[in-house]
Amino acid sequence: MSDFYEQEPGYQPDEPVSEPEMQPEKKKKSIIPWIALSVVIGIVIGAACLWGGMRIFGKTQQAMADAPAYQVEEQPVTPTLKTNTGDKTLTPAEVYQQNVGAVVGISTETTAMNVFGQKTSRAAAGSGFVLTTDGYVVTNGHVVSGANTIKVTLNSGETYDAKLIGTYSASDVALLKIDATDLQCVSIGKSSDLIIGERVAAIGNPLGELTYSMTVGYVSAVDREITADGKLLNMIQTDVAINSGNSGGPLFDMNGNVVGITTAKYSGQTSSGMYIEGLSFAIPIDDVIDELMELQKNGFISGRPRLGVSLQELDANTASVYGLPVGPYVQGVEEGSCAEKAGVQKGDIILALGDTEVDTYNQLVAALNKFKAGDTTTIKVYRGGAEHTLTVTLDELIETPQETAQPEQEVQQQAPIFSIPGFGDFFGY
Repeated sequence: MSDFYEQEPGYQPDEPVSEPEMQPEKKKKSIIPWIALSVVIGIVIGAACLWGGMRIFGKTQQAMADAPAYQVEEQPVTPTLKTNTGDKTLTPAEVYQQNVGAVVGISTETTAMNVFGQKTSRAAAGSGFVLTTDGYVVTNGHVVSGANTIKVTLNSGETYDAKLIGTYSASDVALLKIDATDLQCVSIGKSSDLIIGERVAAIGNPLGELTYSMTVGYVSAVDREITADGKLLNMIQTDVAINSGNSGGPLFDMNGNVVGITTAKYSGQTSSGMYIEGLSFAIPIDDVIDELMELQKNGFISGRPRLGVSLQELDANTASVYGLPVGPYVQGVEEGSCAEKAGVQKGDIILALGDTEVDTYNQLVAALNKFKAGDTTTIKVYRGGAEHTLTVTLDELIETPQETAQPEQEVQQQAPIFSIPGFGDFFGY
């Protein structure tokens, strides 16, 4: 017991410790042989460790030489988008219950100038859907075009200020971001799998007031080309009821996957007096999902070609009156653009781009979209009674979002410069 107490410095036992009994002194032995033996053993062990270490180092070096160079794993732009699998046998009610929480309302405010030169505010409404749980929201580009403010309202009633990340005008889509997390998001399907006669459903905010309404119909056609706001768009045609306020909302298949973005409808009467019913259109999700991912990463779509000209349609009647060929009429040429460098002039009529002959603005856009920025091709123009073939290296079209629109710029209208009857709308490309 005394031994234990002696290991505790400063502790004194209650009982005194007796003095140890004296022992006769023993003869001391020499420690030199032990020191020598220790040195020999140390040398042997050290040599063995050195030999083993050199072998390990050699193997490590060989393994490093044989292994590929280290690369940092590139993180995906967004979390992996989910997809629902199945036989498309959900009922519309099941699709609604599954997805209404991921559908949003979009409200915007723009500034315009009235006929008296006064600035006025104008509100607009549309629909959208949550693409990712961290707050990326998809809608139509025309829903947020020129907006001073954008607000996103969830199905729960929560409203957030939204930032415009980017737009892709060629397909009329826009990507927004709200400061929210753990949101319910949609599942993404494949529009290329749609067949005519298949049932589809839309959820949105028709008229901006009938919030989170559902309409159901069928796929009437796929890969239908229509012209909207001067753009040639590939669309899903459906008889699902689409009204003002539905723009930008999701179109679902019966697995509850988004297969399209509701965008437009035809209504009213034709020039012959026929009424138009049940003609609605949605952007195929396959056509824009990669672009949406790039918008999230860069804020714009890279590689898009641009000529740098403003155009007006020259229709057949007008061309006949003035003895001109039919084609897009060059209204103006942007200074420093590839068109100017190629020798395109104001007053030229574009007849072909590359190997594609063009008669209309839409045909020219379609021909242009076959190229990428930086490509070199030919452009054929009519000028002074003769055709000229020019070589052009295409510029890049970059659309950058404006967080706050400039009212003065927003309300300026392009004054008609031509008075020739039959000329269509003004286009810039």
